[in-house]
Amino acid sequence: MKLAVFLLLLLSWPTAVLAQEKVKPSQKGRAIFPYAYKIDDFPNGLRLISIPTSYPNLVSLYIVVSVGSRNEVEPGKSGYAHFFEHLMFRGSENFSSAQRDEILKRAGADANAFTDDDLTVYHETFSKEDLPQVIEIEADRFQRLRYGLAAYKTEALAVLGEYNKNSVNPFRKIFEALRETAYKQHTYTHTTLGYLEDIKDFPNQYDYSLEFYRRFYRPEYTTIVAVGDIKPETLRPLVEKQFGAWKRGNYTPSIKSEPTQSGPRAAHIEWPAATQPYLAIGFRGPAFSDENKDKAALDLVAAMFFGENSELYQRLVLKEQKVDVLAADFSNHVDPELFTVLARVKDYNDVDYVRSQILGAFRRAATESVSPTQLASTRSRLRYSAALTMNSSEAIADAIAPYIALRRTPDTINKLFQIYDSLTPEDIKSAAGRYFVENNRTLVTLAAKK
Repeated sequence: MKLAVFLLLLLSWPTAVLAQEKVKPSQKGRAIFPYAYKIDDFPNGLRLISIPTSYPNLVSLYIVVSVGSRNEVEPGKSGYAHFFEHLMFRGSENFSSAQRDEILKRAGADANAFTDDDLTVYHETFSKEDLPQVIEIEADRFQRLRYGLAAYKTEALAVLGEYNKNSVNPFRKIFEALRETAYKQHTYTHTTLGYLEDIKDFPNQYDYSLEFYRRFYRPEYTTIVAVGDIKPETLRPLVEKQFGAWKRGNYTPSIKSEPTQSGPRAAHIEWPAATQPYLAIGFRGPAFSDENKDKAALDLVAAMFFGENSELYQRLVLKEQKVDVLAADFSNHVDPELFTVLARVKDYNDVDYVRSQILGAFRRAATESVSPTQLASTRSRLRYSAALTMNSSEAIADAIAPYIALRRTPDTINKLFQIYDSLTPEDIKSAAGRYFVENNRTLVTLAAKK
């Protein structure tokens, strides 16, 4: 399962008619995603994105399902999207778990999966000659998953073990408390792993697991992304053959909107063992957009005011050495997300000081204009960093998968970076001023019990 960066420190239809989008050529100029790609839309809602690259012999296949913990709307069912990720490796009608593993082993495949708030992603990287069989075994589990009650309960215990392992990490606990304190209606109130009491009840939810599969593992929620040594005209018939009988579903979750926050919120966690104190400050921010400037502007605020090149980081971490972790997290989400700054303080007596300095940086972002030079250099670093990560077919697929879950096209990355390029110092200050207000704030601390 993928995590936010600071957590680590501290994703039968008719076959005669197919809607096709022509191969898009590499865009000139400042396109951050320069690779040609082809989109095939099938009548049942399945989308195929083919991205040929010059990296020879290997193919990375990423199947992006637009379902995550955001879709867990029933009480007592938190964490189920992540749990179901585990169940998808338990075998299907025509391939047992052992048979699947043997096929992937012979293909030399690197296979895994991850779940987040808005998506679940299954991925393999393998030799191009094995593409037909990998497509076949993936189609089988996405349409004909099979697992018995005993296997289900075994996997439920594995997920409980994963939760228990992660629960000893203070970063996990403070993030969990931040979400629960900041959100009262929306499903972002629980983390991807879910609540402990719900996880403990997983063994009793076998029938619900079958319903979850029927609801969300459907073509309209799914995008297949193939990157590497491929030919789109060859790949499309393979997908059509294996996924041709997959039926569209009819379920849409009713996800409650989060009401306006009427005042600042706070919570404190007493940690049962010795630990450094932790501090998390979150402000309600906007959802992902490749059209509106606010999300992009706050992305740049995160880098300029709280990143490693910021004045705050240089002072608190390097010069004064009062903090050994300082990170901002503002991920791309379907619905409005928290803009969060998290710090681990070395000395309990410095917590108030560190809190005031972080809040001061929020105030400066909302009231002071950054210099054009600082803005330009920050944009340049973001662009260079993003481009540098896409240095293999697997890395390209991994980079675009979260954007595919949001907009189902790689072009959303280019649109986002076009907004970055258009932002002015006034845009930055204006966005910060709208969101970094007291009524939008949630503050959580964690410290050892005295």
